[in-house]
Amino acid sequence: MFFLKKRWNAQEHMTIGVILLIVAVIAVVWIIFIYNGLIRLKNRVDEAWSDIEVQLKRRYDLIPNLVNTVKGYATHEKQVFEKVTEARSRAMGAGTARDKAQAENMLSDTLKSLFAVAENYPDLKANQNFLELQRELTDTENKIQASRRFYNGNVMDFNTKIEIFPNNLIAGMLKFSKREFFDMDEKEKEPVKVEF
Repeated sequence: MFFLKKRWNAQEHMTIGVILLIVAVIAVVWIIFIYNGLIRLKNRVDEAWSDIEVQLKRRYDLIPNLVNTVKGYATHEKQVFEKVTEARSRAMGAGTARDKAQAENMLSDTLKSLFAVAENYPDLKANQNFLELQRELTDTENKIQASRRFYNGNVMDFNTKIEIFPNNLIAGMLKFSKREFFDMDEKEKEPVKVEF
């Protein structure tokens, strides 16, 4: 009887050990699964940001050509050219998504003033180089908006993933932090006013 009782205790300890091992393996697999999901989403956010930067670079490259074309026709509009150049420099030097969004919004405003100046010069509006640059800039603006939507969608998915329970426990331990959205300026959200 004593021998059976001792054997039962050993078997009981072995069963408890196996159960604990299974629970530990499940916990490790679960942590790996969450970690890999977070890394996948983080990489998507980084890729989306890279897409925005590519389009912004294209925009930055177009602006000097556009300014030089307009300068040839509107030489006395020096202040507008300086504002565009300054806004471009700020946008290129912005670091965080929030700073970049603010700088880009300012650049968009100054470009609008540049196009307003161009409206006063009929010969400029007919210039083939100006029209091509304007078309390319419009195309780039559309691509920036598409990239912005893609980025913000990925940021939303990433931020949601790190905020929901129990992912937030693991995300906190592994130092994952929320990403900023690339938001529009309130003025850009307003409908465009067309006047004739």
